[in-house]
Amino acid sequence: MSFDVTAVRAHFPALAAGAAHFDGPGGSQVPDVVAAAVAATMTAPMANRGQVTQAERNADAVVLAARAAVADLVDGDAGGVVFGRSATSLTYDFARVLSAGWGPGDEVVVTRLEHDANIRPWVQAAAARGATVRWAEFDPATGELDPSTVGALLSERTRLVAVTGASNLIGTRPDLPAITALAHAAGAWTWVDGVHLIAHAMVDVAALGADFFACSPYKFLGPHCGCVIASPALLETLHPDKLLPSTDAVPERFEVGTLPYELLAGTTAAIDFLASLGGGGPRRAGLETAMDAIEAHEDRLRERIEGGVRNLPGVTVWSRAERRTPTLLLTFADQDAADAYRFLAERGVNAPAGSFYALEASRWLGLGDTGGLRIGLAPYNNDADVDRLLAGLAEFSRTRRSA
Repeated sequence: MSFDVTAVRAHFPALAAGAAHFDGPGGSQVPDVVAAAVAATMTAPMANRGQVTQAERNADAVVLAARAAVADLVDGDAGGVVFGRSATSLTYDFARVLSAGWGPGDEVVVTRLEHDANIRPWVQAAAARGATVRWAEFDPATGELDPSTVGALLSERTRLVAVTGASNLIGTRPDLPAITALAHAAGAWTWVDGVHLIAHAMVDVAALGADFFACSPYKFLGPHCGCVIASPALLETLHPDKLLPSTDAVPERFEVGTLPYELLAGTTAAIDFLASLGGGGPRRAGLETAMDAIEAHEDRLRERIEGGVRNLPGVTVWSRAERRTPTLLLTFADQDAADAYRFLAERGVNAPAGSFYALEASRWLGLGDTGGLRIGLAPYNNDADVDRLLAGLAEFSRTRRSA
């Protein structure tokens, strides 16, 4: 199907301020229907979940609708959708639970490609239990993470493999099915950080081999919260610390305190908005059609950007993997990426600089903790945005030559 970016942009009030947003990997802009859903929930009768009063029933309906929407987004089971404050906080929560049985001699595998939220919780949990951390390293020349690199670290003592669905720094999309198959063959669980991936590609958690899949709605046009998806049967085997009177039912046993109903309503609205771009019909089918169109649209714009920066003097593009999201990391000879960030911002182009919590990846690339200028595309970006970005980068490059 064709992708009508003009119609899409009409749903984003923030774009009226005039900036060209290439900062989506840090958090996307929000469509009007999401804001309306949040507002409607906050002004409707609400109470703790139940079935006696209308307010209780409203709250229950919001939660169940959000679980169903997220399940459709990842082709998972609604009964295995856990909500929390953020993907990072949920990863810490689950790291404490999953590591409860670890001890000396046990091992966990993490990769250098990760956001720190899929490294530090596991490293710290392993340290607390006396377990060993094994590091899978990606090729800095290509940005690729070879499944065999992960496989070489596995043993009968491996308890968990934590791997990203896509690097939030350079966009690399590892071969998840191959990596998770190796992990499962070794008897290990897999934790997939899908925060960056899910904004740009259709996800099927079973096909990916993810025992646990973490994501954040605010990366795919929704509000600030997080979710983890697993099978209800797997969740039944895990017992987190909880308050005595709180339910022991799955998935609620993992959700500490009252859920933010307005944010869950916004999550449902974001997923429904994405599905609507697929032309209607069942939500999962609409999402598949829409995400294919979004991926093609974003890849076309990415190719334009790559073509435009290729001949700029002193510019290095670090996003090189064969399969990747529309995310580019640039550095500049004799110029700081932070200066490019500010230069572009003055011209109404938002492309931030840094390592974006992917410290291990940035260091492995030789960029230290500084990183580079990250250009991330979203469904609402258009050719005019790209024109402004390329013009700004060319102008910034000329400042180097005239200095």
